[in-house]
Parts: sequence; C-alpha cells; structure tokens
Amino acid sequence: MASTAAGKQRIPKVAKVKNKAPAEVQITAEQLLREAKERELELLPPPPKQKITDEEELNDYKLKKRKGFEDNIRKNRTVISNWIKYAQWEESLKEVQRARSIYERALDVDHRNIALWLKYAEMEMKNRQVNHARNIWDRAITILPRVNQFWYKYTYMEEMLGNIAGCRLVFERWMEWQPEEQAWHSYINFELRYKEVEKARATYERFVIVHPDVKNWIKYARFEEKHGYIAHSRRVFERAVEFYGEDIMDEQLFVAFAKFEEKQKEFERVRVIYKYALDRIPKQQAQELFKTYTVFEKRFGDRRGIEDVIVSKRRFQYEEEVKANPHNYDAWFDYLRLVESDADPDPVRDVYERAIANVPPIQEKRHWRRYIYLWINYALYEELEARDPERTRQVYQACLELIPHKKFTFAKMWLLYGQFEIRQKNLPFARKSLGTSIGKCPKNKLFKGYIELELQLREFDRCRKLYEKYLEFGPENCTTWIKFAELETILGDMDRARAIYELAIGQPRLDMPEVLWKSYIDFEIEQEEYEKTRELYRRLLQRTQHVKVWISYAQFELSLESEDRLAKCQQIYEEANKAMRNCEEKEERLMLLESWRDLEAEFGTDVTQERVRKLLPEKVKKRRKLQAEDGSDAGWEEYYDYIFPEDSANQPNLKLLAMAKMWKKQKQQEEEPEEPEDPGEPEESEDSESEKVEVPEHQEEQKGAEAPTEQDTYGDEKKNES
Repeated sequence: MASTAAGKQRIPKVAKVKNKAPAEVQITAEQLLREAKERELELLPPPPKQKITDEEELNDYKLKKRKGFEDNIRKNRTVISNWIKYAQWEESLKEVQRARSIYERALDVDHRNIALWLKYAEMEMKNRQVNHARNIWDRAITILPRVNQFWYKYTYMEEMLGNIAGCRLVFERWMEWQPEEQAWHSYINFELRYKEVEKARATYERFVIVHPDVKNWIKYARFEEKHGYIAHSRRVFERAVEFYGEDIMDEQLFVAFAKFEEKQKEFERVRVIYKYALDRIPKQQAQELFKTYTVFEKRFGDRRGIEDVIVSKRRFQYEEEVKANPHNYDAWFDYLRLVESDADPDPVRDVYERAIANVPPIQEKRHWRRYIYLWINYALYEELEARDPERTRQVYQACLELIPHKKFTFAKMWLLYGQFEIRQKNLPFARKSLGTSIGKCPKNKLFKGYIELELQLREFDRCRKLYEKYLEFGPENCTTWIKFAELETILGDMDRARAIYELAIGQPRLDMPEVLWKSYIDFEIEQEEYEKTRELYRRLLQRTQHVKVWISYAQFELSLESEDRLAKCQQIYEEANKAMRNCEEKEERLMLLESWRDLEAEFGTDVTQERVRKLLPEKVKKRRKLQAEDGSDAGWEEYYDYIFPEDSANQPNLKLLAMAKMWKKQKQQEEEPEEPEDPGEPEESEDSESEKVEVPEHQEEQKGAEAPTEQDTYGDEKKNES
C-alpha cells in the first residue's frame, strides 16, 4: 500500500459496456427539464412581503426603486420599455409630474417611438390633463404625420370631449396630408353623425379626386342616393363615366349605374347603359356585365331581347375561338348550332361557308373526318331547315368534287347524296352518283349501301350485277359470297346458290374460310341434301384436320334420324382419332377424346365406354430448360404434357413410371405399416432431378386388374382445360 501511495496512483477500473446499442426509450433534455419543473426541484420560495409602516420607510423604498430604474436606464438608454416601466411606476404613486419628466427624457432619446407617444398621451388623458394631452397629440402629429393611429386617437378624444369644431379642425389638418381611404371615410362618417350632409358631400368631392378609384365614385353616388338626392347621384355616375373616358372602362361602374337606373324604373336608360358598355368593353372583361344584362332582360325585357343577349355573348366567344384556330372544327360545330336557331338563313349560310372554307392542309383521312361533317350538316340544313333542294344538291356536289378520291373517300357522303336524290324522286341521279362512286373509289361500304338500296327497290337483277362487281373487287370477302348465296336462296334459285358456294370455296384466298364452309354446310342441311353435306365434310377434312370439324361432322351424323347414326358417329370418331395421332397439338386430340367419351356416356355401352376410357391420356408434369434471348440459361419451366396409351413410343415411359410409382408405394408401406392405405386418395410423386416428372397415381393401376375411373384420370385435365 505504501509503495502504491508513493508511486503511481492506481486508476480505477472502468466497467466495460457490453451492449452499446441505444436504449429503446430515449430521454431528451427537454424531458429532463419538464420533469424537474413538475417536481419543483429548483423552485425558490417567494421573497417575503414587505410592509411599510411609516413615511421614512416609504421614502427609503422609493429611493431604492428609483435608483434601480435609473441604473437600468443608465445601462441601456435605448431600451424604451425601461423608460415606460419607470414612468408607469411613478404614475402608480400619483407622481404625475415625475412621470411626465420621465416621458420627456425618453422622447429626447427616441422621439420616433410610437408606443412612447401613445403611453404618454394615455397617461395625460387618464389623469384628466386635457390640455397636456392636446399638446402631446399636436407634437406627435407634427413629428409623425403619417402615423394614422395618432390622428384617430386625437380626433376620438376631441369628439368625446364634445369639441366638434376642434375635431373637424384636426380632420382638416389630417386631410391635407392625403391619407388612405379609411381616413376619408372616418371624416365623412363624422360629418354624417352630426347631420352635416353638405360638408360630407364636399369631403366626397375631394376624396374622389385624391383617390380616383371606381369603387369610391360608386360610394359617392350611393351616398347621394341614400340621402334622396337622385339627380346628384345620376350626375356623379355621369361624371365618373366622363372622368374615365373610353380608355379606362370598368364594368363595375356600368353595372352599378345600370342598377341605379333600374331602381328608378328607367328601363330604357338601363338598356342604353348596358349596350354602351358592351360595345366598348372587351368581352373577356365584361362577363359580369353580360350576366347582369341577361338578368335584367329576363326580368324586364321581352323574349327577343333575352335571346339577343345570350346569342351575342356566346357568338362572341365562338368568334374568338375560331379566330384563334380556324381548323378547330368542334368550335365551328358549336357556333353553327348557335346560329341555326336564328330564323334568317343568310347568316347561317354565311357561317357555314366560312367553316367549309377551312380545308384541312394535309390530305390524310384522319384530318378530314371532322371536317366532312361540316358539309353533311350544311346539306342537311339546306334540305330540312331551308327547304332548298337545289342548294342541297349543290352542296353535295361541291363536297364530292373537293374530296381527293384518288387518296381516300367518304362512303357516307356518296350514300347520303344517293338517298337525297331518292327522296327527291330522282332515281336515275341516285344510281348515277352511286355508280360513279363505285367506279372512282370502290369500297365495301359503298357496295353494301348500293346493294341495300336496290334490294329495297326490289331490283334483284341489279343486285346480282352489283354482287358480281363486288366480288370482282374483293373475291376474298367471305361475307359477300354468303350474302350473295343467301339472296339466291331467298329467290329460290338453289342451283345458283350452290354454284356461288362452289366458286367461293374454290378461291385461293379467303378472309374467313371457316364461316364460309359452315354457311355452305348449313345450306345443304337446310335443303336436306345429306349426301352432299357428307361430301362437303370430307372435302373440308382434306383441307384441314381441325378437331372442331371432326366433332361437327360427328354431331351431324348423330343428328340424322337413321338407325345406324350411332355407328357412323363412332366410325367418324375412330377416323378422327387415327388422323390426329400425329397431331402436335395434344390438347385438340384430348378435346376429341373427351367429346367421344361424352357421346359414349350418353348413347354407348359399357364396352365402348371402357374402350374410349382406355384411349384417354395421362397428364404428367415435366420440366424443361429455358434460355434467354442472349443464349444464357434462364432457369427451368414446369409444364404439363399428355401421354396417350396408343402411342407405341410412350409405352416404355409408361412402364417406367408405373414401376416407379409401385416402388414408392411399397417403400411407404414398409416405413408406415401401422397407417392403412387409403385407395380412394391419390398420392403425388416427388419431382427428382433425374426424372423431372410428376406421375399420377393411376399409372400403376394400368398394369393391375382394376382400371382407373374417369374422375381419377381427368380431374386435373378438366380443371386445366377450363
């Protein structure tokens, strides 16, 4: 111990902190201070109350306080709050003279301090020193004439004292400085409180010159109206209009002027005011004026006046839109819809002519689609509203001459023109125009419309010729062939209909061959030509081996009323199954077998049902390797495949899968002998890296005595197919 004391001082060991993570609950400095305040750890007791019993103690107390205030002022003279506290303390002791002296000393330090002047004057008024207060207010408004608070306080004091003349004098001194609007309103209200209307009018005259705003003129006019001086009020409005002239025109002034005249029942003057303003104020700045004018006409005007107001407003809006963008055809449509309500057709025609003059600059059909409806509406207006067939014909002809038919056309325009000529009982002109359209720019819609027109006229020979032209134009259009054959069927010429179908199916290119073949087959079925129907099915199967064709063929044989229909149907299914063995789409082959199975379930025997069931495939899960576009490995993909028992190449795989399934079952039975096997519940085999196959449970049962049921075999297949 001695050596330790003589030598180095031992440093105490610091405990190592194992967990240096921050605590879940963090304590802030603010929280520590709040807790200290709540627990009153640093609360000091209040100083004891001092009782002054004699004058000597009072003088000592005053001396001590004054010395403290003087020390504070001496330390920092610019802190006005120290001066104000000092003066208020002296005032509390009724030492007004001392307080006045302190305020004066403070003003020597900072004479621009507004709060100091206010406290000083307030002290004088509180102690009823009126002349001193007037003196202070005079000094304040002389030094700081732009401080409105001094003027408000001064005038309020004089008015409370009843010194009206002095108050008016203060207001006059204030108005010489041209203060803000509220000061003028205060002066005017002061005069009105004492019924001095003439003096208030004189103040308003000066006010609107100093502050020439529209709202101030309106207030002046309403002041005159309120006091019954109608002529003076009208004169004020007229002076305001003259004062601003046409350079600065505000809609609020005219609205107020019109409402004033409306109250005086001067409706003609109101209408003149509105029209004068609307003619000179830009329309985008006169929305409120339009609205009030509309309301006025609705209340006091006739129907024509109301319509004129609304139409003129909206017409201006549309004019602005079409001026900004002449190719804005939607704006033209709205504009035309507005002017069409006018009884006079000349302005409507004028707007239509202006609209159709804006031809699209690019000869592309998508740019012409909206434009062409201007011509259509123009023609319909001339025909239905103006009742002028000759002008209507001219409109249609001008439009058809304008359209660049070599690049594109509008079948709607040709058809409308043809229908118009028919309504005028001018059939040769209609046929000539439609024939011209087919010669210039043949289109499906034109052919269909022309054929429909001739059908309505019962001109079947012309329909045949049109169908022939139509098929020359588009021989791959199956719908045209079908409609042509249906026409011949309706007319009762079955040989021509059959010949048309034969020509149709012999075409090298068809857009919907399946629809055409189905229509041909349905036609033969309707004619009860069953042998020809079978021949058609055979010819179709030579072209395509689609599963739906086989199923449709089988259903056809089943629908016939014959004794051997079931045998023929089964024979077709047999042929289809053999034909589709090499089909790459296994789902189509599965669809065929399922359709066959449904047939046998409804009409077949147990033997045939068993035979079809054995043809059904097994559904297995496989994995294949995927490659990205750049050739890199993209992982593995699982997919379902079908293994058909008939395929000889799949027999070894089926045997291998069945043996694997049997081995797995045996192994499970050895490991768990106490658990009975549930034969009705299938077990799923695990995917292994070597097999990458999921084997269904009934694969093993194919080698046993009992075959799997349809539900066991096709539970997953049905779910997958749906």
